Amino acid sequence: MKFKLILLVIVILHLTSCTNLTNSPEFIKTTTGKYLYNSDEIIEVYFEDSEMFLKWRGATKISPLKLDKNTFFVKEINEKISFAKNSETSIQYLEFVPKSDIDTVKHRFRKLSKFEKIPSEYLNENNFEKALEGYLAIQKKDSLDKSLNEKNFNSLGYKALRNKKIEMAKNIFKINIELYPNSSNVYDSYGDALKVSGDTLQAIEFYKKSLSLDSGNKSAKKFIKKYDKTIK
Repeated sequence: MKFKLILLVIVILHLTSCTNLTNSPEFIKTTTGKYLYNSDEIIEVYFEDSEMFLKWRGATKISPLKLDKNTFFVKEINEKISFAKNSETSIQYLEFVPKSDIDTVKHRFRKLSKFEKIPSEYLNENNFEKALEGYLAIQKKDSLDKSLNEKNFNSLGYKALRNKKIEMAKNIFKINIELYPNSSNVYDSYGDALKVSGDTLQAIEFYKKSLSLDSGNKSAKKFIKKYDKTIK
């Protein structure tokens, strides 16, 4: 009889524990969405059958371990996360839980509104104008922001070019031109995209612009010499 009673208590405690670790419909509704990790990167929270998953940096199904009603452990980044709402603004945040009592810096990531997007999302949708607007806003706020790295844009543009996504490549290179108008390389890269698209005349113009900023651009010189009919 005593054994049966102990077993019953264990079962009840187990069921209670499972119930406490179940994500409620209200919690799911409140936390589902995209959180701004940095100026051009998001952490997306979503649920399947009431179980939480994250999308981040190419991983599409990170499964956090639920520790209590509002705290999860994400082994992929070795961080505990929790959720909070600003009572004055009603803005929802995803937070990294401090690892110790002496860790006073709180990392909070704002939940984006339903229709809010980061520049790279607009770029992936081929919405060049909105993407450029977003990157220029970031530059105005912080010209040293890591999301504005010229070489990264250049690499991204050439990746699109290799994948035959010529318009996307051109748009990426145009963003680089807007962000770095005094760089020879950005005009040269755009010239390459124009050359691949078959627009030789425009390519020549951008190669010339590149040369005006860097007279040592040998590939630009070679292309201009070969195709510019105004040169005698």
